Amino acid sequence: MFRKSWLLGLTWVAPLLAHAAVINFEFKFTPYTGDAKEDQVTTVAGTARVFLNKVPLAEQQISAMQVPVVFAGEVAPAVWLPVATAGPRLRKGTNHLRIEFQPTDAKAAYHAQLHWAEVNDQAAADGSTNQSGEGTDQREAKGALVMERDFTADFAADLPWHHYPAVTALGADDKSALLALLQARAQAFQPKFDRIYAALDGVEGVNVAEMRKLGCLDKAYAEGMRVGAPAMDQVGFVLTGQPEVLLQGKGDSLFVVDMAVLRKKITDPHAQECAGLLLGTVYGPRLAAVRDPAGGWKIVY
Repeated sequence: MFRKSWLLGLTWVAPLLAHAAVINFEFKFTPYTGDAKEDQVTTVAGTARVFLNKVPLAEQQISAMQVPVVFAGEVAPAVWLPVATAGPRLRKGTNHLRIEFQPTDAKAAYHAQLHWAEVNDQAAADGSTNQSGEGTDQREAKGALVMERDFTADFAADLPWHHYPAVTALGADDKSALLALLQARAQAFQPKFDRIYAALDGVEGVNVAEMRKLGCLDKAYAEGMRVGAPAMDQVGFVLTGQPEVLLQGKGDSLFVVDMAVLRKKITDPHAQECAGLLLGTVYGPRLAAVRDPAGGWKIVY
């Protein structure tokens, strides 16, 4: 990644990036103890929960460990989010990021840093940086902490369902329709897996062509792996204040998947990693569905 040089005056940065286009936006969050003027600080153990546009995006456990102060008081991130990886969760235009941090020791004082920057498609003329619009929110904290920031993502796709009205209530028919979507998703796990590959098309970090070639899902199926849909009483229906309704399991997972098949019967590490990635993406612990203007439901991520 290109890094900035503080030898550049701020008055020079904008002209040098005048013709660059913003292609991503990065957030870096770190709770820590120590002095950011030193070479190292110590991260604070706890749980960070990330929300994008009010919708849960990720949950990350943070351990206490020494990390470097990378430059001019900017601490190495405990949570790093390039927002383009959020896929369809990201809206074209204004978005809102919220990070909730719960430290393991609720009584200990600590510092918290949220750093952000636009990522451009080219470096400055002198090669010093491909970032602009940088900023930092530095806090002193004890116990639970919330840090929030609005940001603009004009590089994001503008999808029709982004403009659907927020779902404010679910009736019995809605829940039945949503359960039918989960059943159809479970039934998609069968050769030639076309519906699974279609669901993965465009997902960040997934090369569908390579995974088709590797045939890892075929290998998992041949070894006896099957996917089951949850029962109604095992599904949590979460309203988000957005068009999305989250479908999540009341246990550790949403679908019934025997992952032991991967660990015990698939010995090729590439096939094991491939199948694990595909299954974790398509049959993860949470899916999101939206209701179109005609009242029909579809899974969007």
